[in-house]
Amino acid sequence: MDAYISALMGLAGIAIGSLTSFATTWMTHRSQVKEKQREAEAAKREKLFSDFIAEATRLYGDAISHQKDDVSDLVLLYALVAQMRLISSRPVVDAAELAMARIVETYLTPNRSLSEIRDLARSGAMNFLLDFGEACRSELATGRLSARR
Repeated sequence: MDAYISALMGLAGIAIGSLTSFATTWMTHRSQVKEKQREAEAAKREKLFSDFIAEATRLYGDAISHQKDDVSDLVLLYALVAQMRLISSRPVVDAAELAMARIVETYLTPNRSLSEIRDLARSGAMNFLLDFGEACRSELATGRLSARR
């Protein structure tokens, strides 16, 4: 009888050890998958933010030297903001919309001379993406995933 109990205890130990090993492996794999998803989400956001900054900067530079009523150049910028509405927090979207409004306002003002542009740069008035950059940095640092605030 003692041999049976010893054998059963040995089998129980093997079963518990196997189950523990399986659970540990499963939990490790699960956390690795979640981390990869977070990294992919962060990379996606960084790319979207970078694309917005590049397009907004290009359009602002154009707006300083060109006065026009045509909004066709703004289509890509509007599309980028729409994408941000899907995956970004409210502060990021609000800052992007403010930057976009600033570009539209600049298109409606008279063309600027080089000396006026220099004065704008010195005064910091051309730094229209500051709030957007801060909101993006904050969102990326906190690692929010698809949370709308």
